[in-house]
Amino acid sequence: MADRTVSRHFGFRVGTSLSLLALLAGCSEPIDIDMRGLMNGGFNTADAARAATAPRPQPDDRGVISYPNYQVAVARRGDTLAQLASRVGLPADELARYNGVQTGDTLRAGEIIALPRRVAEPSPATGAVTTGPIRPASEIDITTLASDAIDRSPATPAAARPATPQTGAEPIRHQVKRGETAFTIARLYNVSVRSLADWNGLDSSFTLREGQYLLIPVVTAAAPRDEVTPPPPGAGSRTPEPPSASLPLPDEPTPPAAAPVATVAAAAPVANVGNQTSASASNAAMAFPVQGSIIREYSKGRNDGIDIGASVGTAVKAAASGQVAAITRNTEGINILVIRHPDNLLTVYTHVDNITVAKGDAVSRGQSIAKVADFEPSRVHFEVRKGFDSVDPMDYLR
Repeated sequence: MADRTVSRHFGFRVGTSLSLLALLAGCSEPIDIDMRGLMNGGFNTADAARAATAPRPQPDDRGVISYPNYQVAVARRGDTLAQLASRVGLPADELARYNGVQTGDTLRAGEIIALPRRVAEPSPATGAVTTGPIRPASEIDITTLASDAIDRSPATPAAARPATPQTGAEPIRHQVKRGETAFTIARLYNVSVRSLADWNGLDSSFTLREGQYLLIPVVTAAAPRDEVTPPPPGAGSRTPEPPSASLPLPDEPTPPAAAPVATVAAAAPVANVGNQTSASASNAAMAFPVQGSIIREYSKGRNDGIDIGASVGTAVKAAASGQVAAITRNTEGINILVIRHPDNLLTVYTHVDNITVAKGDAVSRGQSIAKVADFEPSRVHFEVRKGFDSVDPMDYLR
């Protein structure tokens, strides 16, 4: 069902069109191109366009995106429905009936095809990083977290690191009804029509068909509310009457106030790259797992911890008291040890061997838990996480 009404509203006179283009060029926020009614007071979806949305997850090699409650397949350029059906392992006629298309129909690159029943989950065998559906980050188990942590530690020369497992909320799956357009659906869910098109591989005319399934983009930031105009000067609350207006001033002189003491904000703790770590203060929340030179500092999203250079065989100690939550290793055989602490904190230790604790063991601050493994350069990668979000370890070590 093509939205053919849009073109009727582009017959503006040249002056109006130029003014509109100038307005759009000067706006830094994303603008929904739905212009219906702008000249006569009708609705538009410009406000919805300001709601930031996450990018659509990447499919596996078959084109499958899997969520806990449903799966979809993403078409490749030149795909027919029959070709896509063969790739995901479903009968073409069943897939065609479910999506209201013919088996020989050519699909657009990026077009979403809903799967009527579940197929094999994405896995490393199908080009995915992990096995199973996409889930919110808060639901990832501790072993997945640990593997993800080591993926972002400095690369070893032997091989490239795998990508980070995809996480995210399950989007709403909307089936198009007669009379609906991309614009009305975008307005319904308060997203921009452009993000709706990007998620679902719509063409430049935003063409839809009855019965088609759409993924509604996941909103990461709500559209801003209308700003409240502040009252003009003098229109606010009444200024209270000072006591001096009704009571006499005291006879005795009032001593001058002491000069204010200048305060200097404490600088945020940072890793001294290249310098030796020192023993943590007794009142610090955590202790350094090893003493050595900090060779890489914390950078969220790039290096979600710090890397401390230390000789092979140096004892690695628990940064704080807690319980061993996971001991695992990645595909390159690098060990990962995770300790759970109070207040939803986790510490992660990688590039270690000769681990002397087991999952479930209680450990004390300063207790030896492993030794520095033989890597080049030899070091310990150390992370602190609040839940599943990394935080700067230096905030806890000083």
